[in-house]
Parts: sequence; structure tokens; C-alpha cells
Amino acid sequence: MRRLFILSFVALSFSLMAVFKPVTSLVVEISPTLLNEQKLGLVALNPIKYAIRGAVGAGVPANTIVLLLLLPISALVIAVTRNVIGIRGFGIFLPAALSVVFVAIGPVVGILLFLLIVSISTFVRLALRKLRVKLLYLPRMALILWAVVIGVLGVLFSAPLIKSASLTNVSIFAVLILILLAEDFIRVQLGKSVKTAISLTSETLIIALISYIFLTLKPLQNFVLLKPEITLITTGVLDIILAKYSGLRLMEIWRFRKLIRT
Repeated sequence: MRRLFILSFVALSFSLMAVFKPVTSLVVEISPTLLNEQKLGLVALNPIKYAIRGAVGAGVPANTIVLLLLLPISALVIAVTRNVIGIRGFGIFLPAALSVVFVAIGPVVGILLFLLIVSISTFVRLALRKLRVKLLYLPRMALILWAVVIGVLGVLFSAPLIKSASLTNVSIFAVLILILLAEDFIRVQLGKSVKTAISLTSETLIIALISYIFLTLKPLQNFVLLKPEITLITTGVLDIILAKYSGLRLMEIWRFRKLIRT
């Protein structure tokens, strides 16, 4: 059931990628006149609005503020997918950061880069084991990172031939987040099994894709910027409500549906 769900959702996600336009830099598109047309109201009731207006006036990019306001919503979405739906993954911060990477370079390029990094990491690990080279954990990870850097550089050097705008805008931040995910993949692979590592990694990518969709919703971006107080308070309240949830997850209900019926 879990495999079928993962495959179905991956297919749906790639369909949605054609609908949601990926942003090619670590920003979201905010109209420059949006804040100027906003009515602030009383300072006591809208302190964050005034703070945002002052920060933007001082030179802080509105895009950065929007992304920061969207991150708690992203974390809430990830928590819902794990606690209510039952999709697992590598924690909550890594999928949230990965969703921002997808906003930065697009989900297709992000996933392809991740697959490249995982492939190189796995190949180096298997090669070291085949050659019976015994290394401590940290030096071994440093060697894997060395190989990953060479592989990523090879892809970036081929950007003029591929002529991909997303590749030319890949930042070190995006590569580091993808390497972190690859490190978790290797650690689970060493501690448990390849099957478990692939399952957790696939579900982490699914969670990040769901979060990416929320991060790229234009109405949501405008709402969090214009109504930050409502956004933060509502998100905090929903986090508390979700923390009280102790029922079965949807995937567990489906898995034990025959037992529940009887």
C-alpha cells in the first residue's frame, strides 16, 4: 500500500510541476506595489505589519520576509502529512529546507541533482567496501563529499551544453541541502537497509513536494505578507491542535481497514 501511494503521488507531483511555475532563484515573486497599497491600521493591532514596512523600507527584501512567514506553514503541512496522513520522512526541518530548494531551482532539477548525489554517494560507499578500504565514519563521509562535489561540478560545467536556466542558477545552499539528505540516506542505508533508506528518502521527497506546492501559491504568498499577525497566530494554534491529535493515521486506517470493520 505504501509503495502504491508513493508511486501514485510521485506521478501526481510531476503533473503538478507543469502547472506550478518554478522560481529560478531563491525568491518568491512579490509585487512591489503590494505593500504600498496596504492599509496598516492601528499599531497596537498590527505591529508586525509596521515592522515589515519598516524592514522593507530599510532594504530587507520582501521575498525573504515572505519565505520566513511561509516556513511555519510549511512545517505545519509537513507535520500534518506525517501525523495525520502517515507519510514518514527525515524529520521536519530537512523536508522544509528541501521544499525551499525546490522553490529555488525547481523540483525537477532538484530531484535530478539529488538522484545524482545519492548515486555518487552509494557508488563510492560500495566501491570502498568492495576494495575493503577501512575508513572512519567522518573521513569516509569527507571522501564521499569530495566525489559528490566532482559530480555536481561536472553537471554545472555541462550547463552551457544543456542550456538549462535552472542549472545555471543552482546555489551552494541548494547543493548543501541535497547533500544533507543524501547523508541521511547513507546513514539509514548503513544502519538499517537499502529498502528502508529508499522508502524514507522517497517519502521525504513527497513531503517536500507537498510543501513546495504551498510555498509557490501566489495567493498564499500575498496573504502572509499582508496579514502576518493572522498567519502566525493561526499557524501556532493549528500546531497546538495537531499536537493533541492521537488517532490513527489515514494510511494506518487503510492498512487495518479489514480489522477495523470487524
